[in-house]
Amino acid sequence: MIVGVPKEQKAGERRVALTPAGVRALTEGGHRVLVEAGAGAGSGIADEEYRRAGASPGPAEQVWGEAELILKVKEPLPAEWPRLRPGLVLFTYLHLAADPSLTRTLLDLKLIAIAYETVQRPDRSLPLLTPMSEVAGRLAVQVGAHYLERPVGGRGVLLSGVPGVPPANVVIIGGGTVGLNAAKVAVGMGADVALLDISVDRLRYVDDLFRGRVVTLHSNSFNVARAVQRADLLVGGVLIAGARAPRVVTEAMVREMKEGAVIVDVAVDQGGCVETIRPTTLADPVYTLHGVVHYAVTNMPALVPRTSTFALTNATLPYILALADKGPHRAALEDPALARGINAWEGAIVHPAVAEAMGEKAVPLEECLGTAQGTA
Repeated sequence: MIVGVPKEQKAGERRVALTPAGVRALTEGGHRVLVEAGAGAGSGIADEEYRRAGASPGPAEQVWGEAELILKVKEPLPAEWPRLRPGLVLFTYLHLAADPSLTRTLLDLKLIAIAYETVQRPDRSLPLLTPMSEVAGRLAVQVGAHYLERPVGGRGVLLSGVPGVPPANVVIIGGGTVGLNAAKVAVGMGADVALLDISVDRLRYVDDLFRGRVVTLHSNSFNVARAVQRADLLVGGVLIAGARAPRVVTEAMVREMKEGAVIVDVAVDQGGCVETIRPTTLADPVYTLHGVVHYAVTNMPALVPRTSTFALTNATLPYILALADKGPHRAALEDPALARGINAWEGAIVHPAVAEAMGEKAVPLEECLGTAQGTA
């Protein structure tokens, strides 16, 4: 199979979808890898490193035009849509539930779209979302600590406090991968940390993990409102796989927050869990509304692209190899986790959460696989 790795086009995005080690694994399997010239530069990977691993660096036209499987980090932007074509297999973060125009484009072009974020194992874990959620969760507290500084609009609060002055209050909504990693960093920096989740079992796990250093609260409108009002830094980490994030924090709650408090909504790429959130970019990451600083960058891990690129390829490579070795039809039949990652198949929406967001009914993947022509 011919595998293509284009350069990312999203503003400030410096990650790349494949490392030289990934290239080597693919070429050793008999596959051809095309990498757009300069694609790895933002992650500190030179074209020569790709070339030594067996890839052929070249122009974007060649990568998109010849590849059968395209690997990306972020969803294709409108400027890239003309490069998409029927029969292409696209493997990347898509977040289609929050992007109906991209969804419609992928359906109209009848390609196969597989989303990293919906690849899901039987135990409901999300192996390709987890590494970036780990990065984003840890970054959320670092970023939040910075924007609490007065010169950038914050309250002028040091996250750890000092002897005689209390630490900042950090409230984390969601006890998943983002929430746990945010809590680790916040606790490590000496903050006063509270975490809310709808699952009591998850709260029990968090309590055991942090040995009482994190206050756990059941997530309901009453508790959320009280916690948000106290927060110096609010981290949104709510996730429903493949679906738009629920709006847990209302605008009325934001109005009650302290002047100069900070919100970092990691769920923004799925629509956000804060009602007042709207997507921002790394070039212009924050805005202030109701006196509260909002940080809503949709590709936070691009702040640390080298770490993120290598962490991502570590997770995606087994699935990439399966797609290249077996083709999407056989790979999906043999791996239920990868099958759950398929959002669209040759004009049909197959992921239920994406279909619901589009107001349509999902087509069972089995129907698509039953008529599709597999490739080995």
